[in-house]
Amino acid sequence: MNENVGQSEENMSSDNTTESIEKQEKVDIKKLLSVIPPPATLFSKQKQGSREKRIRLRYDQSVKTDEAKISSSLARELGIREYVEISVTGKKRFRLKAVISDSIPSDAVYINPEPAKRFGISDNSICTIRAV
Repeated sequence: MNENVGQSEENMSSDNTTESIEKQEKVDIKKLLSVIPPPATLFSKQKQGSREKRIRLRYDQSVKTDEAKISSSLARELGIREYVEISVTGKKRFRLKAVISDSIPSDAVYINPEPAKRFGISDNSICTIRAV
C-alpha cells in the first residue's frame, strides 16, 4: 500500500510539473503571437508609408483644364511624377497631369475652376491627392 501511495505522489508531482510547463508554454506562445503583425498589414497592396494626403483644392485661372499645380515637396512625399489623382468626397475623381513647382505651398493643389464648377466643387475644398 505504501508503494501505491509513493507512485500516486510521483504521478501527482509529474502532473503538476506538466501543468506548470504547459502554462509557461501558453504564456510564451501568447507573447510570440503578439509580436506578429495582423494579416491586413502583411498582405496589403499599398507600400509602407503615406501614399495619399488630404489637402486644400484651390482655383487658379492660369492652370490648364487638364493640369494640376502641386509643390515639389508634396510631389516627392507622395511619389508623384506625371499624373495625379484628386478625389473630393462625394463629388468626383479627377486624373490630371501634374505640374510640379517650387513656388506652390505644400498644403494646396491648384486646378482650373471650370471643370471643378461643373461638378459642384468649390474653391478651398478639402480633397485627397495621390499618385497615379
